[in-house]
Amino acid sequence: MTENYFNYFTEIEEHFQRARGTGLFLLSPLDWALIEAWKNAGIPLEAVLRGIDQAFEKWRGRPARARIHMVNSLAYCAQAIAVEAQAMVDGAPAKRNASAPAFSLEEVREFVQRNAGLLRKAGQDDLAASLHTLDLTALYGDLEQLEQRLTAIEEKMIARLRSAATDEALFEARRSLDRELKPYRGKMTADQLAMLEKQFLERKLLDGSGLPRLSLFYLHP
Repeated sequence: MTENYFNYFTEIEEHFQRARGTGLFLLSPLDWALIEAWKNAGIPLEAVLRGIDQAFEKWRGRPARARIHMVNSLAYCAQAIAVEAQAMVDGAPAKRNASAPAFSLEEVREFVQRNAGLLRKAGQDDLAASLHTLDLTALYGDLEQLEQRLTAIEEKMIARLRSAATDEALFEARRSLDRELKPYRGKMTADQLAMLEKQFLERKLLDGSGLPRLSLFYLHP
Protein backbone atom coordinates (compact mmCIF):
# COMPACT_ATOMS: atom_id res chain seq x y z
CA MET A 1 0.00 0.00 0.00
CA THR A 2 1.45 3.36 -0.92
CA GLU A 3 1.39 6.39 1.31
CA ASN A 4 -1.23 8.15 -0.82
CA TYR A 5 -3.32 5.01 -1.49
CA PHE A 6 -6.43 6.37 0.21
CA ASN A 7 -5.94 9.83 -1.29
CA TYR A 8 -6.67 8.32 -4.72
CA PHE A 9 -9.49 10.72 -5.61
CA THR A 10 -7.78 13.87 -4.36
CA GLU A 11 -4.45 13.00 -5.99
CA ILE A 12 -6.11 12.47 -9.38
CA GLU A 13 -8.27 15.59 -9.13
CA GLU A 14 -5.32 17.82 -8.23
CA HIS A 15 -3.05 16.25 -10.85
CA PHE A 16 -5.64 16.76 -13.59
CA GLN A 17 -6.14 20.37 -12.54
CA ARG A 18 -2.38 21.00 -12.62
CA ALA A 19 -2.01 19.30 -16.01
CA ARG A 20 -4.88 21.39 -17.34
CA GLY A 21 -3.42 24.55 -15.84
CA THR A 22 -6.66 25.60 -14.14
CA GLY A 23 -6.77 25.00 -10.42
CA LEU A 24 -10.39 26.10 -10.07
CA PHE A 25 -11.70 23.54 -12.58
CA LEU A 26 -14.36 21.29 -11.02
CA LEU A 27 -14.65 17.65 -11.98
CA SER A 28 -18.02 16.47 -13.31
CA PRO A 29 -20.11 13.50 -12.11
CA LEU A 30 -18.69 11.60 -15.09
CA ASP A 31 -15.13 12.35 -13.92
CA TRP A 32 -15.83 11.12 -10.39
CA ALA A 33 -17.46 7.97 -11.75
CA LEU A 34 -14.37 7.38 -13.91
CA ILE A 35 -12.06 7.70 -10.91
CA GLU A 36 -14.25 5.29 -8.97
CA ALA A 37 -14.18 2.82 -11.86
CA TRP A 38 -10.38 2.99 -12.02
CA LYS A 39 -10.10 2.54 -8.28
CA ASN A 40 -12.44 -0.47 -8.28
CA ALA A 41 -10.59 -1.99 -11.24
CA GLY A 42 -7.34 -1.78 -9.29
CA ILE A 43 -5.72 0.73 -11.65
CA PRO A 44 -2.64 2.00 -9.76
CA LEU A 45 -2.64 5.67 -8.88
CA GLU A 46 0.74 6.03 -10.58
CA ALA A 47 -0.72 4.71 -13.86
CA VAL A 48 -3.55 7.24 -13.73
CA LEU A 49 -1.21 10.16 -13.06
CA ARG A 50 1.20 9.10 -15.80
CA GLY A 51 -1.70 8.61 -18.22
CA ILE A 52 -2.97 12.13 -17.53
CA ASP A 53 0.50 13.51 -18.26
CA GLN A 54 0.77 11.51 -21.48
CA ALA A 55 -2.67 12.63 -22.69
CA PHE A 56 -1.91 16.31 -22.10
CA GLU A 57 1.54 15.99 -23.66
CA LYS A 58 -0.10 14.58 -26.78
CA TRP A 59 -2.76 17.31 -26.75
CA ARG A 60 -0.18 20.10 -26.41
CA GLY A 61 1.83 18.57 -29.24
CA ARG A 62 -0.99 19.24 -31.65
CA PRO A 63 -1.02 22.29 -33.94
CA ALA A 64 -2.66 25.33 -32.35
CA ARG A 65 -5.64 25.11 -34.70
CA ALA A 66 -6.37 21.62 -33.34
CA ARG A 67 -6.37 22.85 -29.74
CA ILE A 68 -9.39 25.13 -29.96
CA HIS A 69 -11.29 23.11 -27.37
CA MET A 70 -9.78 22.68 -23.90
CA VAL A 71 -9.65 19.23 -22.28
CA ASN A 72 -12.72 19.31 -20.05
CA SER A 73 -12.94 15.74 -18.77
CA LEU A 74 -10.79 12.95 -17.45
CA ALA A 75 -12.45 10.80 -20.11
CA TYR A 76 -10.04 12.39 -22.61
CA CYS A 77 -7.21 10.66 -20.72
CA ALA A 78 -8.88 7.24 -20.45
CA GLN A 79 -7.01 5.64 -23.33
CA ALA A 80 -3.60 6.87 -22.17
CA ILE A 81 -4.35 5.67 -18.63
CA ALA A 82 -5.25 2.21 -19.94
CA VAL A 83 -1.92 2.10 -21.78
CA GLU A 84 0.02 3.10 -18.65
CA ALA A 85 -1.84 0.56 -16.52
CA GLN A 86 -1.00 -2.20 -18.98
CA ALA A 87 2.64 -1.08 -19.04
CA MET A 88 2.79 -1.48 -15.27
CA VAL A 89 1.26 -4.96 -15.54
CA ASP A 90 3.88 -5.83 -18.15
CA GLY A 91 6.64 -4.89 -15.75
CA ALA A 92 7.39 -1.25 -16.51
CA PRO A 93 9.20 0.32 -13.53
CA ALA A 94 6.95 2.26 -11.19
CA LYS A 95 7.91 4.56 -8.37
CA ARG A 96 6.74 3.31 -4.99
CA ASN A 97 6.32 5.33 -1.84
CA ALA A 98 7.01 4.02 1.63
CA SER A 99 4.04 2.56 3.49
CA ALA A 100 2.44 4.87 6.04
CA PRO A 101 -1.02 5.24 7.57
CA ALA A 102 -3.05 7.76 5.58
CA PHE A 103 -4.94 8.85 8.71
CA SER A 104 -5.10 8.25 12.44
CA LEU A 105 -7.13 5.62 14.28
CA GLU A 106 -9.23 8.41 15.78
CA GLU A 107 -10.06 9.74 12.31
CA VAL A 108 -11.10 6.27 11.20
CA ARG A 109 -13.23 5.78 14.31
CA GLU A 110 -14.99 9.13 13.85
CA PHE A 111 -15.61 8.40 10.16
CA VAL A 112 -17.16 5.00 10.85
CA GLN A 113 -19.25 6.22 13.78
CA ARG A 114 -20.55 9.19 11.79
CA ASN A 115 -21.57 6.92 8.92
CA ALA A 116 -23.24 4.48 11.30
CA GLY A 117 -25.32 7.35 12.64
CA LEU A 118 -26.35 8.40 9.13
CA LEU A 119 -27.32 4.84 8.25
CA ARG A 120 -29.42 4.49 11.40
CA LYS A 121 -31.12 7.80 10.66
CA ALA A 122 -31.99 6.47 7.19
CA GLY A 123 -33.52 3.31 8.66
CA GLN A 124 -30.59 1.04 7.75
CA ASP A 125 -30.20 -0.25 11.29
CA ASP A 126 -28.64 -3.58 10.31
CA LEU A 127 -25.93 -1.89 8.24
CA ALA A 128 -25.25 0.56 11.07
CA ALA A 129 -24.90 -2.40 13.42
CA SER A 130 -22.43 -4.01 11.01
CA LEU A 131 -20.26 -0.91 11.23
CA HIS A 132 -20.42 -0.91 15.03
CA THR A 133 -19.25 -4.52 15.21
CA LEU A 134 -15.99 -3.76 13.39
CA ASP A 135 -12.96 -3.99 15.67
CA LEU A 136 -11.35 -0.78 14.47
CA THR A 137 -8.41 -0.96 16.85
CA ALA A 138 -7.38 -4.33 15.43
CA LEU A 139 -8.24 -3.50 11.82
CA TYR A 140 -6.26 -0.26 11.91
CA GLY A 141 -3.17 -2.43 11.57
CA ASP A 142 -4.53 -3.75 8.26
CA LEU A 143 -6.35 -0.92 6.52
CA GLU A 144 -6.80 -2.94 3.35
CA GLN A 145 -8.81 -5.55 5.26
CA LEU A 146 -10.85 -2.77 6.89
CA GLU A 147 -11.49 -1.28 3.45
CA GLN A 148 -12.72 -4.66 2.18
CA ARG A 149 -15.15 -4.97 5.08
CA LEU A 150 -16.46 -1.44 4.60
CA THR A 151 -16.83 -2.02 0.87
CA ALA A 152 -18.86 -5.19 1.48
CA ILE A 153 -21.30 -3.22 3.67
CA GLU A 154 -21.43 -0.41 1.09
CA GLU A 155 -22.19 -2.87 -1.71
CA LYS A 156 -25.15 -4.22 0.26
CA MET A 157 -26.39 -0.64 0.74
CA ILE A 158 -26.06 0.13 -2.98
CA ALA A 159 -27.86 -3.09 -3.92
CA ARG A 160 -30.83 -1.96 -1.85
CA LEU A 161 -30.84 1.44 -3.56
CA ARG A 162 -30.78 -0.20 -7.00
CA SER A 163 -33.65 -2.48 -6.05
CA ALA A 164 -35.73 0.46 -4.79
CA ALA A 165 -34.95 2.80 -7.72
CA THR A 166 -37.73 3.48 -10.21
CA ASP A 167 -37.33 2.75 -13.90
CA GLU A 168 -37.63 6.47 -14.57
CA ALA A 169 -34.78 7.31 -12.19
CA LEU A 170 -32.51 4.74 -13.82
CA PHE A 171 -33.49 5.97 -17.29
CA GLU A 172 -32.67 9.59 -16.41
CA ALA A 173 -29.31 8.57 -14.95
CA ARG A 174 -28.39 6.66 -18.11
CA ARG A 175 -29.51 9.53 -20.32
CA SER A 176 -27.37 11.93 -18.28
CA LEU A 177 -24.38 9.60 -18.66
CA ASP A 178 -24.93 9.31 -22.43
CA ARG A 179 -24.90 13.10 -22.79
CA GLU A 180 -21.68 13.54 -20.84
CA LEU A 181 -19.90 10.56 -22.36
CA LYS A 182 -20.83 11.14 -26.02
CA PRO A 183 -17.58 12.97 -27.01
CA TYR A 184 -15.38 10.29 -25.42
CA ARG A 185 -16.97 6.94 -26.29
CA GLY A 186 -14.36 6.27 -28.97
CA LYS A 187 -11.59 6.44 -26.35
CA MET A 188 -12.96 3.57 -24.23
CA THR A 189 -13.42 -0.16 -24.60
CA ALA A 190 -16.75 -1.91 -24.06
CA ASP A 191 -15.55 -3.17 -20.66
CA GLN A 192 -14.51 0.33 -19.61
CA LEU A 193 -17.86 1.74 -20.68
CA ALA A 194 -19.77 -0.95 -18.78
CA MET A 195 -17.76 -0.32 -15.60
CA LEU A 196 -18.19 3.43 -15.95
CA GLU A 197 -21.95 3.11 -16.37
CA LYS A 198 -22.15 1.01 -13.21
CA GLN A 199 -20.18 3.54 -11.16
CA PHE A 200 -22.07 6.51 -12.62
CA LEU A 201 -25.47 5.00 -11.79
CA GLU A 202 -24.36 4.08 -8.29
CA ARG A 203 -23.13 7.63 -7.67
CA LYS A 204 -26.45 9.03 -8.87
CA LEU A 205 -28.39 6.71 -6.58
CA LEU A 206 -26.22 7.55 -3.57
CA ASP A 207 -26.33 11.29 -4.23
CA GLY A 208 -30.11 11.14 -4.44
CA SER A 209 -30.48 9.11 -1.26
CA GLY A 210 -28.23 11.16 0.99
CA LEU A 211 -26.58 7.97 2.25
CA PRO A 212 -22.84 8.14 2.97
CA ARG A 213 -19.95 6.49 1.18
CA LEU A 214 -18.40 4.00 3.57
CA SER A 215 -15.08 3.43 1.81
CA LEU A 216 -11.97 4.89 3.42
CA PHE A 217 -11.31 6.62 0.10
CA TYR A 218 -13.96 9.11 1.23
CA LEU A 219 -12.53 9.75 4.69
CA HIS A 220 -10.64 12.79 3.39
CA PRO A 221 -13.09 14.54 0.98
